[in-house]
Amino acid sequence: MYICKKIKVNKMQTFEVKIPETLNIDKMQFAMFVASGFYKQGKLSLGQAAEMAGLSKRTFMELLSAYDVSVFNYDVSELKNDVVNA
Repeated sequence: MYICKKIKVNKMQTFEVKIPETLNIDKMQFAMFVASGFYKQGKLSLGQAAEMAGLSKRTFMELLSAYDVSVFNYDVSELKNDVVNA
């Protein structure tokens, strides 16, 4: 018996961005900055943001605080709802 499993492949777009050399940032730092920003805004899940940055979820989570982003990406209304339902 064979079990077929659908594998979801995320398609990614590629952009070319010019950054002043005076910014002194490498590709990984830039990818982390952008991915953490999208995660903070709720536009990407943790896994999607980690993939965008080219990192494992664990490594991405460990680096989020350096970009002033909390792993717990909830807004106030979601937290209040969780407290009420606890």
